[in-house]
Amino acid sequence: MNIHEYQGKELLRKYGVSVPNGKVAFTVDEAVEAAQQLGTDVVVVKAQIHAGGRGKAGGVKVAKSLDDVRTYANELLGKTLVTHQTGPEGKEVKRLLIEAGCDIKKEYYVGLVVDRATSHVVLMASEEGGTEIEEVAAKTPEKIFKEYIDPVVGLTPFQARRIAFNINIPSELVNQAVKFMTGLYTVFIEKDCSIAEINPLVVTGDGKVMALDAKLNFDSNALYRHKDIVEYRDLEEEDAKEIEASKYDLSYVALDGNIGCMVNGAGLAMSTMDIIKFYGGEPANFLDVGGGATAEKVTEAFKIILSDPNVKGIFVNIFGGIMKCDVIATGVVEAAKQVGLTVPLVVRLEGTNVELGKKILRESGIDIVAAESMADGAQKIVELVN
Repeated sequence: MNIHEYQGKELLRKYGVSVPNGKVAFTVDEAVEAAQQLGTDVVVVKAQIHAGGRGKAGGVKVAKSLDDVRTYANELLGKTLVTHQTGPEGKEVKRLLIEAGCDIKKEYYVGLVVDRATSHVVLMASEEGGTEIEEVAAKTPEKIFKEYIDPVVGLTPFQARRIAFNINIPSELVNQAVKFMTGLYTVFIEKDCSIAEINPLVVTGDGKVMALDAKLNFDSNALYRHKDIVEYRDLEEEDAKEIEASKYDLSYVALDGNIGCMVNGAGLAMSTMDIIKFYGGEPANFLDVGGGATAEKVTEAFKIILSDPNVKGIFVNIFGGIMKCDVIATGVVEAAKQVGLTVPLVVRLEGTNVELGKKILRESGIDIVAAESMADGAQKIVELVN
């Protein structure tokens, strides 16, 4: 789950991590009022969307007067911001962070992620702040320093100090930087983050170390124990189909293609998308109905696929182990009848109760194309869509 920058900074502040003063605004008048309350000569007006690259896309403005704040707020609110992370469709700006300006002396990058290869949290840092870490990794990998954190011991002051020296934090500010990184790590662990990225971390002219930006993502599987984090969820920033899928415990991710996929099992779902691509098609989604889906769950999955106007055909690929083919078949037939199916439908069933499942499909009275294998099904749906 993603949250906005201002929410991330609010959380960091609770853990003693230094961030600039700021207020969220949903209207132009609120933005001006927030700037007045901050009372600083320079105010930064920042668009709040769930995507990086806002600065390059014109979503961050430096205001030197209240008139500037009003102008920039008018310009940004309601604007569709297109960044390298939003895709060409962009995202509409519905809220702003009005933040006190600061005297930036130097920018750095600090981030925490889970390294799957070592099963450790890794602290990464670079003195090349303000740019994408992927760009730094590609061009100057020697400027990225890493500390692998023992899950029993946690981030030690020694490791944080070594990172601070490696990225050339001024010696008189090293202790501040250590406190900053320790606080960030505490947030990461206690709130079950999947990413905690500060880019840039800045050293200011008056000798402070603070987070000028904050990107915090959380492990959705752990949200049941973090009600305070769930309250930060902004449904307007999420795909409506993905929200609907989450209500039925369906693993759904919207994609850009035109062939809807309904599969049981994440590995089979990935393979299904791959083989559709292999035969020249484009998958419209990843959808794993899981091993214990009911006919109702399958019906809802079908409806979600068809709610995507780009879908021109559907490929149902089921290998019945725990999941029974007759349950899937019943759900597919019920859904097709409810929504009034108008696009080609190819179904491949294999496994438990497969003959009963095929019988249900044959006798449904619906135009369903049967496939004997995954490859056969992929070929047929691509041909029908094209």
